[in-house]
Amino acid sequence: MSKFFLYLRTSTFRKNLIAGLIFIVILFILVYFGLKVYTKHGDSQEVPLLKGLNISEALNVLDKAGLEVEIDSIYQMDAKPGLVIDQDPDPKSHVKGGRTIYLTIITQSAPEIAFPEVIDKTFIEASAILKNHSLKIADTVYKNDIARDVVLDVKFAGQPIRPGRMVPKGSKISLILGNGRGDDEVEIPVLLGLNLTEAKFALAGKGLTLGSVSFNDNSNDTLGSVVIKQNPDTSAKIISIGNAIHVTLGKPVAPTPTPETTPINP
Repeated sequence: MSKFFLYLRTSTFRKNLIAGLIFIVILFILVYFGLKVYTKHGDSQEVPLLKGLNISEALNVLDKAGLEVEIDSIYQMDAKPGLVIDQDPDPKSHVKGGRTIYLTIITQSAPEIAFPEVIDKTFIEASAILKNHSLKIADTVYKNDIARDVVLDVKFAGQPIRPGRMVPKGSKISLILGNGRGDDEVEIPVLLGLNLTEAKFALAGKGLTLGSVSFNDNSNDTLGSVVIKQNPDTSAKIISIGNAIHVTLGKPVAPTPTPETTPINP
C-alpha cells in the first residue's frame, strides 16, 4: 500500500496523469465538433412557401434551397393537375439543410377503387367507410322509410351504384337515407271475408286502425261473423297512414253452387 502512495508522488505518475487529461480533452473536442458537423447543429433555414405552386416550380425552389423532396398525389375533380396543395413542414418553419419536404399534389387522373358496401349502414358508418376509401359525400336525400338515418340507396353521377364497381378516388357520392317516418300513404287492404281478428291484423300491418264495427243483423256475434262491408272500400285505392277503416260484420255467405249440366247425346 505504501508503494502505491510513493508511486503517486513520482514524476512518472504526474506525466501519465497529464497525458490522460490531455487525451480526454482532445477526445471531447473531437466528439463535440464531429457531432456538430454531422447533425448540422446551428444550420437551419426557413422552409419556403410551396402551396399554390406548380410541382415543377416547387422542385426548382427546393433544389436551390438544398432541400430534398418526397411527393404524394391525390385526385380532385375540379383542381388543376400538378398543383401543390399541401406541404410538410409548414412554410416559414426552420429546418436543417438537406431536410426532406413532403408535398401533396393534384394528379391528372384519379386511381380507381372498388366501391364499398354501404347499403343498410347508418349514416355515421357509411361516412366512415367512404372516407376510408377516399370518397366524399356529395349530398344526402331523405325519403319516407321507417329506418331512420339508414342508407337505402347510393348514387354516383346521378346513377345508382352497386358495390364492386370501380370509381375514381375522390369521387362524390350521394346518399339516400330513411327519415324514420315510413310511407305517408298505403294501399287500402281487402278485408271482405276476414273475421274481426284477421281484419285487425291486416290493418295493423298497413299502419291503419280499426274504426267502428257494426252488424248487419244486430246479432253482435263476432266469432261467427266476417267482414261483409268496409268503408272506405278498395275503390279509393290509397289512404293515409293512421286512418281508420270501418267495417260491417255479417254471416259468411255460402258460395252459390254451379249447376251441373247434363251432356246431350246426339
